[in-house]
Amino acid sequence: MIKSDAISAPRADKIDKVLEKHGDIRVDPYYWMNDRENPEVIDYLERENAYFESVMESTKGLQDVLFKEMKSRIKEDDTSVPYFYNGYYYVTRYETGKDYPIYTRRKASMDAPEEILFDVNKMAKDYAYYHLGGISISPDNKWAAYAVDTVSRRNYTIYIKNLETDEVLENAITQTTGSSTWGNDNKTLFYSRKDAETLRPNQIFRHNVGAKSIEDELLYTEEDDTYVTYVYKTRSRKYIVIGSSSTLSDEFRILNADTPREEFSIFQERTPDLEYQIEHYNDHFYILTNKDKAKNFKIMKTDLDKTTKEHWQELIPHREDVLVEGLDLFKDYMVISERAEGLTKLRILDWEGNRDFYLPFESETYRANTTQNPEFNTSKLRYVYTSLTTPLSVMEFDMDTEENEVLKEQEVLGGTFDKDNYVSHRLWAPARDGKKIPLSMVYHKNTKLNKDTPLLQYGYGSYGVTVDPSFSSIRLSLLDRGFVYVIAHIRGSEYLGREWYEDGKMLNKKNTFTDFIDVSKYLIDEGYTSSEHLYAMGGSAGGLLMGAIVNMEPELYKGIIAQVPFVDVLTTMLDDTIPLTTGEYDEWGNPNDKEYYDYIKSYSPYDNIEKKDYPNILITTGFHDSQVQYWEPAKWIARLRENQTGKGVLLMQTNMDTGHSGGSGRFESIKEVAMEYSFMLNLEEIYK
Repeated sequence: MIKSDAISAPRADKIDKVLEKHGDIRVDPYYWMNDRENPEVIDYLERENAYFESVMESTKGLQDVLFKEMKSRIKEDDTSVPYFYNGYYYVTRYETGKDYPIYTRRKASMDAPEEILFDVNKMAKDYAYYHLGGISISPDNKWAAYAVDTVSRRNYTIYIKNLETDEVLENAITQTTGSSTWGNDNKTLFYSRKDAETLRPNQIFRHNVGAKSIEDELLYTEEDDTYVTYVYKTRSRKYIVIGSSSTLSDEFRILNADTPREEFSIFQERTPDLEYQIEHYNDHFYILTNKDKAKNFKIMKTDLDKTTKEHWQELIPHREDVLVEGLDLFKDYMVISERAEGLTKLRILDWEGNRDFYLPFESETYRANTTQNPEFNTSKLRYVYTSLTTPLSVMEFDMDTEENEVLKEQEVLGGTFDKDNYVSHRLWAPARDGKKIPLSMVYHKNTKLNKDTPLLQYGYGSYGVTVDPSFSSIRLSLLDRGFVYVIAHIRGSEYLGREWYEDGKMLNKKNTFTDFIDVSKYLIDEGYTSSEHLYAMGGSAGGLLMGAIVNMEPELYKGIIAQVPFVDVLTTMLDDTIPLTTGEYDEWGNPNDKEYYDYIKSYSPYDNIEKKDYPNILITTGFHDSQVQYWEPAKWIARLRENQTGKGVLLMQTNMDTGHSGGSGRFESIKEVAMEYSFMLNLEEIYK
């Protein structure tokens, strides 16, 4: 068992900070941790890390075994499926013993010589953290814009590289989202920049290749701090689009990509509760929208010169039982991503109206979605398919011939994996208000399901994000040691449509937490496990979920793993200088309104800690996290430890080099998983 007596648990200094709003007074003794430059803050985080290392010392051998085991299943010298775009085949590959990808291309044929665009292993060698993203190739294939983050705050610097000479131009563009797109003149680059204080993407610029970034032209500023702005090119390559989006409203501006120095025109101005996305094909724009109270969305179209909503014509009507999630347009086909009864479906229609059919999927629970389809003039649809027992496959469906080809199936090395050794189910747990909560379950066929079976229950449940059941070779290390793994598709996701999301946000947010708890109770009542062997895991907004359930029903769980947890909800949502806060009002509510203040306060994990027997809790965070600031979990564990009346061990591990997404190397994340798994396995006294 994990022992907590190696060194004494840290105690944080208490300096009361009085916080008053709406006549309500809160006293926060750990508010002082909200100072990244304070040496005492660093000292406290380092003491927590030292305590974590001391307590987990006995698991080092197990962590090493798990890491080597997980890594051994991964093909190190791996190569992506080539995709064709604008005359070149693009491939990303990894080499044995190296952490980072190598981006390459070949002209016209896979038999042509390989061009190395970026060897990230060389680029990252002097950094503790390094992420390269946002690669954008100019239409003439000469220039590559790319973005680099070396701090893990998702604050990217854009560089431009001459692919003919390998020269990187001197004029880097700082403080961007990393995303950029080219005009069709091959010298105009559009990009979005972040506000320095809040890191909200709020401006769109136009850059000339070779010019100084200080000379870039500001095209658009998003003044509403509940919106973010971004820029992209339609798949048809005909239009540059500036988007502005909040949780519940969108607005777009368009410009012909052939005339990138001209002015943008507005497509449809923002309207409260009107959400829409646009794509272009021939003489029409196609619009995915919730117009006219189409809660699950529908598809409309409009002429190029009549883009305002009164001109939109219905193409695919709204359906109460089908959520429209995405739209991919090709020269001869439209592909619609739909979700019905929790399962994703890909619907294919030709432009002539002669064919309308679905790709067949037969598994009880799975994930299927379109993937990299940059080419417009093709009949080939790329999509991925996976389930809890089936490794991810990259598929290619010929929409002309209806032939389906497996281009690549994820290899699981080691020679021991057989998908027939694992069993998956989809079950439905009763919620306390009568709803049925879907859950996806997987376990080894030799695992006996009873009250002594260890079970890990995972949940997220926010922003409409749906965690679909997917295969994980890493997870096998848990399943092979007798664990059951369950994904709870709780309200706050869109697993059962838009209403399922709306019933788990704002003033309905507590449904997310009670759903998760009701799934736990169902699993116990049905004999899959017991409270002595039940674990819960969630990250970010899923970390908020962990904080809420552990306050509400701490006795239900043996252990909790909270990754980068959003737990000081009320204080954060009242501070509009923190990155992303204002854009979150449509998810949680604006606590400047007393009704939302009171409701958020009633569940905010940090504000609802009491003297209780808390279970074993492992908290992970990153010092440079821009989405959930490090001080939220730091304050949380300090207050938990102050109020702990039980024997549960409370641990926090802060990665001082990373942010919200953890380590940047290919295998760094596996070390983090090995640590989390060892926490649970040791509590179960499983050491092999």
